[in-house]
Amino acid sequence: MQIATWNVNSINARLETVLAWFQEVKPDVACLQELKCIDEKFPFDAFEALGYNVAVHGQKTYNGVALLSKHPIEDIIRGLPGDEEDQQARYLEGVIAARRPIRVAALYLPNGNPVATEKFAYKLAWMERLRRRAVDLLALEEAFVLAGDYNVIPEPEDADRPESWLGDALFQPESRASWRALKNLGLTDAQAEVGEDPHGYTFWDYQAGAWQRNHGIRIDHLLLSPLAAERLTACVVHRDARGMDKPSDHVPVVASFANE
Repeated sequence: MQIATWNVNSINARLETVLAWFQEVKPDVACLQELKCIDEKFPFDAFEALGYNVAVHGQKTYNGVALLSKHPIEDIIRGLPGDEEDQQARYLEGVIAARRPIRVAALYLPNGNPVATEKFAYKLAWMERLRRRAVDLLALEEAFVLAGDYNVIPEPEDADRPESWLGDALFQPESRASWRALKNLGLTDAQAEVGEDPHGYTFWDYQAGAWQRNHGIRIDHLLLSPLAAERLTACVVHRDARGMDKPSDHVPVVASFANE
C-alpha cells in the first residue's frame, strides 16, 4: 500500500498537474493539503473517475484538506479535536477500510508567522492538540499515519540554508520542541527512517530561484504509529513534481507499506 501526502497549493488551479501525477503514480491513499476551496468546489468527479473515494474538509480561499482512497473511508473526523471554536479546515481523519485497515489523517499545520503574534501561539496550541490526539490514537493500538504539511523544519539538516530560517516560525525552538514531543510519543518519521535521502527537501519557494538553486526545506512528513511503522518498507520524495508544468511549491512524499 502506498500512502502519499502533498500540499497542492490550490487544487483547482493545479488540477491538471495533480491529476497527471496521480495517473502516473497511482497511490492507494493520498492526503492533500491547502485545497483553497469549499467542499462543493472540490473536483470530486475527476478523482472518482480515477477510482478514488474522496473525503474533503474545505474552506474558502484558505487551508482545506482531503483524503483520497482506493478503498472505502470510514469513521471520518473533520477538524482536529480539542477546540470546538477552531473553524480552520486543517485536519481530516478516517479509517482506510483495506484488507488490513489503517487510520490516516491529513493535516495542514499552521504556519505561525510572524512569530511575535497570536499566529505563533495558535501554531503551538494546535501542535499540542495534535499531540493529545496522537496519545488518544495510540491508546487504541491501531496502525495509523499522520501525514501532511507540518510547517516544521525538524533539524538544521532539513534546510539548505538553516541560518536563513532562524527568525521563521517553521524553525523556532518551540516549534521544533513541539515536533519532538509528538515524535517522542513513539511515532516514526517515515522519511528519516527509510528514505533514500532522510533529509531530502519537500518545499522550494517560488521566489528568488529557490528551486533552481535547491534552496529547499523538509516540512512535509508522515509520522507513523508503531503498528504502521512495522509495515513501512520505503519512503520516496517525488522531487520531479516540482519541475512539472504549473507546480505546487511542495512535492509529494510517498510511503510504502507491506500488506502481509
